[in-house]
Amino acid sequence: MPIADNQVTWVREPRMGLFEQLYLPAIAQGLATTAGHAARTVFGGGAITEQFPERRPTLPAIYRGVHRLNRDEQGRVRCVACYMCSTACPAHCIDIVAAPSPWPDREKYPETFVIDELRCIYCGMCEQACPVDAIELTTLADLTGLSREEMMFDKEKLLSVFDETVKRGTDPVRTHSGRLGPASELAPDMGLTNSSSAQS
Repeated sequence: MPIADNQVTWVREPRMGLFEQLYLPAIAQGLATTAGHAARTVFGGGAITEQFPERRPTLPAIYRGVHRLNRDEQGRVRCVACYMCSTACPAHCIDIVAAPSPWPDREKYPETFVIDELRCIYCGMCEQACPVDAIELTTLADLTGLSREEMMFDKEKLLSVFDETVKRGTDPVRTHSGRLGPASELAPDMGLTNSSSAQS
């Protein structure tokens, strides 16, 4: 069925005058915005500059930062080398080599586990896919390195991040699991509930 003529609106491309072609209004508008921000910074009232690293920002408890590999109750790596995290990763930054487990309670364990932190997009798909809650993203935000090799986090480095966050007491909120899984409920001190847990 064709469209009726009275329902069609023809739009003409706007013509720019000489003054607009010189982009003077746009430049003036940009300078006015910059001057307004500078005036608010100098005279107070809404300065938003963070003095990092002298003053560290307070990040929300659900912030996704540097990865960690969790340990179980016996201090062993919790990972069972099922490749679920590397399969779910949209950036393909996780590389795992599985080996037969030296422990009787599991079939495999990761002989090597490497995350390329420069390639990662910190989406959290790896921790959602893990069936044993072995990998998590922590609240550590100051991730720096002088070379690409330094940003390749192997199993030992990821386990050391776990030890450091446990020592600091900065476990991710997602560690405190609800009855529906590790990400089903937020910590009680945040005063929030997940809609999926509220419906059940």
